[in-house]
Amino acid sequence: MFTSQVLFFGFGWLFFMRQLFKDYEVRQYIVQVVFSVTFAFSCTMFELIIFEILGALSSSSRYFHWKLNLYVILLVLIFVVPFYIGYFVVSNIRLLQRQRLLFACMVWFTFMYFFWKLGDPFPILSPKHGILSIEQLISRVGVIGVTLMALLSGFGAVNCPYTYMSYFLRNVTDSDILALERRLLQTMDMIVSKKKRIAMTRRQMYQRGEDQNKQTGFWGMIKSVTSTQTGSENLSLIQQEVDALEELSRQLFLETVDLQSTKERIEYSKTFQGKYFNFLGYFFSIYCVWKIFMATINIVFDRVGKTDPVTRGIEITVNYLGIQFDFFYAISSSKSSNVIVLVLAQIMGMYFVSSVLLMRMSMPLEYRSIVTEVLGELQFNFYHRWFDVIFLVSALSSILFLYLAHKQAPEKHMAL
Repeated sequence: MFTSQVLFFGFGWLFFMRQLFKDYEVRQYIVQVVFSVTFAFSCTMFELIIFEILGALSSSSRYFHWKLNLYVILLVLIFVVPFYIGYFVVSNIRLLQRQRLLFACMVWFTFMYFFWKLGDPFPILSPKHGILSIEQLISRVGVIGVTLMALLSGFGAVNCPYTYMSYFLRNVTDSDILALERRLLQTMDMIVSKKKRIAMTRRQMYQRGEDQNKQTGFWGMIKSVTSTQTGSENLSLIQQEVDALEELSRQLFLETVDLQSTKERIEYSKTFQGKYFNFLGYFFSIYCVWKIFMATINIVFDRVGKTDPVTRGIEITVNYLGIQFDFFYAISSSKSSNVIVLVLAQIMGMYFVSSVLLMRMSMPLEYRSIVTEVLGELQFNFYHRWFDVIFLVSALSSILFLYLAHKQAPEKHMAL
């Protein structure tokens, strides 16, 4: 087990350096270590599930490694990662840098308060468990993780057919893109022109101020004050126009990129691979309807589904949805990269812990005894029902959001 954990740690480190944040420098090695440790122990939990099914190692050895793995991952998720997230957030605030350790502790205590209060409204465990028992901790982590999984799965089940099916693609031509690019260039020219006016006005004000400083007397002072006020008002008006134009240019740029992406998707849909994914889109449309129907049945009749929702969620949100890590580049910077890595580690760890909770229901009875003993007396049926509720809310909300976005897109395109 120790060898596999070292391998998982090394793989997590390489994935972090070579893929996830290869374009950004994370200067704090503690961040890389925390990410790799979370990744290693998360993968080890799935390895232990496989060992339970295969009967590898002795039962006492598997029980020990389950206990050790859960305690370490809970220590990281509840104590280490939240503290360092608060620490690096505070470090980016100039006014709090001198007392960043104190404020980081305050952020962690705030997190712990809300984390502990999270368990009050949910029937997740028996009241006989102690405050520091593993059941108290893993039950709360499970609520957060299952919620994240259900949100991703619900959105992925709806967004996958919407993304793959050519039926939902807008008709975009080269003339549409050229017209939008022409308007963007005109807006940029106007911005440059107005910024030149600002620079020239400031230069004239500076020169006029030097000339008027040479004048003496009462009328010279009055003339200096009035000319300065007039110039400042003109600069303020021009700057407001520049700000409005810059905002317009950003919107035009985003719309241009969206049209380019849509045109590329239209061309891709005509290829063999595009037609294949279009077929998958229709298939997952049926799956989406079926999954929403089954989630509704489970909620109405208080059933617990035997099919593992984790596998469904992973297949949709990762394999079929085709999530890439490029979005990290859009939100990362030299200051925020440490925080983003730690947030990702937190989500990843909670996701994997929750996966174990949900996978237990899909395991045969003879293989789940140690897992049940290690996890304690949790209300496992609650997590499955909670998954169905959040999945249904996420899927229906995604349908509404994509419908409004799809309906608004042609109107916005025509307006431009």
